[in-house]
Amino acid sequence: MLGLDPDRLRADMNRLLALLFHQGVLDEQFLQLQQLQDESSPNFVSEVVNIYFHESEKLLRNLRSLLMDKEFSDYKKLGIHLNQMMGSSSSIGAKRVSNVCVAFRAASEQNNRAGCLRALELLEHEYCYLNNKFHELFQIEQQRELAAGVRYPMHM
Repeated sequence: MLGLDPDRLRADMNRLLALLFHQGVLDEQFLQLQQLQDESSPNFVSEVVNIYFHESEKLLRNLRSLLMDKEFSDYKKLGIHLNQMMGSSSSIGAKRVSNVCVAFRAASEQNNRAGCLRALELLEHEYCYLNNKFHELFQIEQQRELAAGVRYPMHM
């Protein structure tokens, strides 16, 4: 093999997850998601997370597009997108992204465009951080599976 130690890689995964929980990036919902993964669906978590990122990209584009429109006034539509983003983020345990959505929604309910723009910036930042950390986590997991002699395709 490539000299990869599956135990060391598992420890690396656990350290990264511990960091994400300590930082408040993830919550217990992510652990529940992991419990649904088994031999019959070995890529379950990565598939669900990939769907989340695919759908969230669209929602973020929609939010940005709405707020960048000089004639913007549809705060209800903004709220609909935020509710979708908040729900899907909660379902994968993305706690900090969900929390930013709550603040964003509060700004939108007050028709506070400046507050919405600040919240969008923070949301995009948290989203990118989450995306990068999940990518790192799934890379380590793929290396661990290869080191253990199990070969699953990576979907990221």
